[in-house]
Amino acid sequence: MIARRIVVSGRVQGVFFRDTCRRVAEQLGVAGSATNLPDGRVEVVAEGDAAAVDALEKWCREGTDLSSVASVETYEEDPSGASSFSVR
Repeated sequence: MIARRIVVSGRVQGVFFRDTCRRVAEQLGVAGSATNLPDGRVEVVAEGDAAAVDALEKWCREGTDLSSVASVETYEEDPSGASSFSVR
């Protein structure tokens, strides 16, 4: 079990990024959250199997058809024990 904070920059708000991220995370069995930040970025916190978290990060680098990902920053963290994925 690993945890990773993924901060995505670009056109990622108002383009269904967070909701699609939630659906992808649920399909992968990843818990955590996706939150709009005041500066226009989206912060994704992902916890789960390393391969599943890697797959969600890969999706974050691509985004939705309507989004345009400019950059992605990742930070390894200690898992908090989240059991579901939420959109904030």
